[in-house]
Amino acid sequence: MSSDHRYTNGEVTIVWKKELCIHSKRCWRGLPAVFKPGERPWIQPDGADSEAIRTQVAQCPSGALSMASDDAGNMGPA
Repeated sequence: MSSDHRYTNGEVTIVWKKELCIHSKRCWRGLPAVFKPGERPWIQPDGADSEAIRTQVAQCPSGALSMASDDAGNMGPA
């Protein structure tokens, strides 16, 4: 059973699928103002602009991170 976790900044929503995460560290190395593995919640989308978030999420090698637009519904994998 999938347990998606969603984090929004009001423009975009980051969707994290924990069961797909391979902990490559690309997210927090690439955008540490948003992805903070030592904190709760570990994804803080107010830490960067939406375009920077989209760019970083697109680099997730496992597909554990994807994007949904808050105003246009699910955009699918980033």
